[in-house]
Amino acid sequence: MSKHNNAGSPVERRTEQRHLMEQYYSVEFRLKGLEVIYQFKIWDMSTNGMCLLVKEESEVLNHLAVGDVLEMRYCPAGPWGNVCQMRTEIRHISKDEKGRFKGHLLVGLAILAPCGV
Repeated sequence: MSKHNNAGSPVERRTEQRHLMEQYYSVEFRLKGLEVIYQFKIWDMSTNGMCLLVKEESEVLNHLAVGDVLEMRYCPAGPWGNVCQMRTEIRHISKDEKGRFKGHLLVGLAILAPCGV
């Protein structure tokens, strides 16, 4: 029997999300009641995972909450990739603890349904 039994432990999806961050450069989404399409660069913030960097005074923050699930269009990093729409959950909205991006908040994302699923 293996001493590294993973039964009952959560599935590690970090490698899958790293692959997505290499494949996609930005996301686009529209919020109900607003006519604007928001577009943000995808950031890999290590311990915070896949994030969007949003200015503290941005109107979009008034319409996002932890636990929200949005249909986001993921735009490719290169000219030959395809745009892919994926159900995405807002996991956290927090300040960058290291202060690298003063005046911004990190909006953590988690893919719920990858393309083609």
